[in-house]
Amino acid sequence: MLRDVKQEIKNLETRHLRRQLRIVESPSVPIITIEGRRFISMASNNYLGLANHPAVNRAAIEAIERWGVGAGAARLISGTMTPHIQLERDLAQFKQVEAALTFGTGYTTNLGLIPALIDRDGLILADRYCHASLIEACRLAKARLRVFHHNDVEHLEKLLKKRERAWPTLVVTEGVFSMDGDLAPLPDLLTLCRQRDATLVIDDAHGTGVTGKNGRGTVEHFGVNPQDLIQMGTLSKAIGTSGGYVAGPASLKDYLINTAKAFIYTTAQPPAIAAGASVAIRIIQNEPARRERLRNNRNALHAALTGMGFQLTDTQSPILPIIIKAPETALKMSQALYEAGVYVPAIRPPTVPKDSSRLRLTVSSEHTQEQLENVVTALWKIREAFSMKSTSASG
Repeated sequence: MLRDVKQEIKNLETRHLRRQLRIVESPSVPIITIEGRRFISMASNNYLGLANHPAVNRAAIEAIERWGVGAGAARLISGTMTPHIQLERDLAQFKQVEAALTFGTGYTTNLGLIPALIDRDGLILADRYCHASLIEACRLAKARLRVFHHNDVEHLEKLLKKRERAWPTLVVTEGVFSMDGDLAPLPDLLTLCRQRDATLVIDDAHGTGVTGKNGRGTVEHFGVNPQDLIQMGTLSKAIGTSGGYVAGPASLKDYLINTAKAFIYTTAQPPAIAAGASVAIRIIQNEPARRERLRNNRNALHAALTGMGFQLTDTQSPILPIIIKAPETALKMSQALYEAGVYVPAIRPPTVPKDSSRLRLTVSSEHTQEQLENVVTALWKIREAFSMKSTSASG
C-alpha cells in the first residue's frame, strides 16, 4: 500500500520534525544570503573556505572549457577523463596509500564499498552513531549486522568474541562523527581488529583536510599506519567540491572498479569537479595556516559556549553541537538565531537520537573574530530568552 504522503507530512509537522528547504543565494561561508538578507553561516562543512576559493574556481572553469560540463558516460564506458585520474593520484599521495577511487557522492561511495567487501556470509560491526550512508550500506550488503555502543571498544570486543570464527568481519566507524564532532578511538579499534582478525573501515568525511598535522585526517591525527585499514571520505567538506573516494591498496581499487555497483552503473563525476578537487588538495597541503585559523576559531567559540553553560557533546572538532533535547525548542531557538542574523538549522530525529535535538554549529577558517563574537552575543541573548539553566559542558 502506498503511503498517504499528505498525512505523513501532517504527522511530521505535529512532532516538529518536518523539514523544508531554504534557498541560499550566495557562496557558503562565512556570510550567506537568504531571502535577500545576510546571515553569519554556522551551518556549512566548507571548513577551509575552499568551496569558493579563486584557484579552485579557476581550475573548474578551465576544465569546463576543455572537457565540458558532464563526463557523458559511466567510468567503465567512456567517462574516465584525465582530471579523474589526476584526482585519484592526488588523493592517493595525500592519504599516503597506493591508490584511490572516486565516486559521484560520499553516500554512494559507502553504498559501493561495503557491499563489495562483504556479503551474507560475513559480519559487520558498526558504531551506533555511524552516518546513515554507512548503515544503509551495511544493510545493502545483507551481512549479519550488529551495532556496538558509541566509541565503546569493550562492547565491540564482546561482540567479536561472540562471533563464529569463520565469519569474515568488518568493523565500521566514522573518523570524526558528523553529528557529535567527537573522534573514534582508532588506535584501540585497530589493535582489536588485528587481534580478532577483522578489517577496519573508517568514514573520514569530516576529518580529511581538518585533522592531523598535514590535514590527512584522523589516521594521521592518531599516527596509525594508513596501510592497516580502509579509508573512505568525501570531497564535499574541507576539500570544497563534491564526490567521494576510497583510499587503500591498488588491489582494492582494481576490485572495486569491477564489483562496486555504485561505481559501475552511474555516470562519472563531472571532470570540472575533479579538477577543482585536485587544486583544493594542493591548497590544503601548501597552506597550513588555514587549519591553524580553523583551530583558533573553533577553540574560541568552544570556550565561549561552554563558558555560557551550554551543554555540548564531547566534540574535538569544528563541529560544535549544543544539545537542546526537545525538537520544538531547538526549532524555536534556531528561528530566534535566524531573526538575529545567525544561520544555524535545528538538527532533529531521525538524524540524531530521540531527545537529543540540537543546534549544530560548524566553524570555518574564514570566520572573522567579529563574526564569532556576534554569534556568541546572539546565543547569549537567546539563552536568556529561553531561561536555559547553566549546565556542565563536556568536551
